[in-house]
Amino acid sequence: MMYQENPSMMYYLVHWILAAVAVLITSKVISGFKVSGFISALVAALMISVANYLLWPLLIFLTLPLNVITLGLFTFVVNGLVLKIASLFVPGFHVEGFLAAIFGSLFLAIISGLLHLVFI
Repeated sequence: MMYQENPSMMYYLVHWILAAVAVLITSKVISGFKVSGFISALVAALMISVANYLLWPLLIFLTLPLNVITLGLFTFVVNGLVLKIASLFVPGFHVEGFLAAIFGSLFLAIISGLLHLVFI
């Protein structure tokens, strides 16, 4: 799909559903990444989006010295932390351990990108 200047509500709905599908796929592949069902995945996708919008820029700014020292690799830790924080607020969505959060965030980004590339 080509870039739209004013995307319709359907675009956002498809985007949200694809994000939920990516959360479900991630829960099947990454051990320690648990989702109880599709509704929980929808809520988790929404909460991950909100956490990425609100927390991620602040955490990146606060950890900027570590990011510079590690040549950006600390961003994976920040992404895992945001995912772990999002899981605290969604019933039916749980990330067990910090390593699962880091690998889950990496896998989730890859799967979500591929799904959006194919379907949007």
